[in-house]
Amino acid sequence: MTYIEKTLSSEESIQTLFKLHWMAWLPLVGWLLLALPTFGITLLMAGYEYLRLKCIEQGVTNRRVIFKKGIIGRHTEEMLLNSVETVEVRQSIWGRILGYATIMVTGRGVSDLQLKWMQQPLEVKRAIEDNLHQS
Repeated sequence: MTYIEKTLSSEESIQTLFKLHWMAWLPLVGWLLLALPTFGITLLMAGYEYLRLKCIEQGVTNRRVIFKKGIIGRHTEEMLLNSVETVEVRQSIWGRILGYATIMVTGRGVSDLQLKWMQQPLEVKRAIEDNLHQS
């Protein structure tokens, strides 16, 4: 059971879980490619990178936007949908070409939430905004 599933309140449901773009996995590939010339020493870094990426959860429920990371420890950022002011797409030239972006969710005050390496960023933005109008 995922963190997002475990933390659902009553009458809260998962609307969309967001996936990382394949570009987020490039450091793992780099560590794996370095394993042969380093006689396997970098396999430890590859293992860490794999676990780090597998432990990232990002999604939207009918009440909140959620970001969670952490292998042993846990770091979460959550924002209630009724606190969201703007949803921005920050996309570099390479992001436009390859189809990834960072989604910035800004709330009241100075709070914000970054969802990095999002594949299909416009669909992520649309999923968050659709749930904003339903809450």
